[in-house]
Amino acid sequence: MSIERLHVASRYSEAVIHNGVVYLSGQLADDLSGDIRQQTRETLAAIDRLLTEAGSDKTRILSATLYLRDIDADYAGMNAEWDAWVAPGAAPARATVQARLYAPEVRVEIQIVAAQAG
Repeated sequence: MSIERLHVASRYSEAVIHNGVVYLSGQLADDLSGDIRQQTRETLAAIDRLLTEAGSDKTRILSATLYLRDIDADYAGMNAEWDAWVAPGAAPARATVQARLYAPEVRVEIQIVAAQAG
C-alpha cells in the first residue's frame, strides 16, 4: 500500500493518507490572538480544507483528539463551536484533554483521523 503525504515539512506532514485513512497533524487557528471560539472556528476551517484536499470531509471523521490549554476556561466555548460544526449523526469518537501547547497564545489544537470518501 502506498503512503501519500500532503504539505510535507521537515518535522511533519499536515496529512498522511494510507489505506483509505486520512491522518491529520494537529491543526491550529491562523490568528492566535483570538478567544477560544474564534480559534476553534479557524481550526475547524483548517480541518475542513485539509480533509477536502485529502478526499474526505467532516462526515467521515473517525476520531478526534482536542487539546485545550485551559480546559476549565475553554471547554464550553470550544464545545459551542464544535457542536455547531460537527455533522448531525456523524459525531466521531473524541477525547478532550488539557495540555501545555507549543506557545502560550495557542488555546486549542485538534488532531483528526478520517476515512477517505468512496
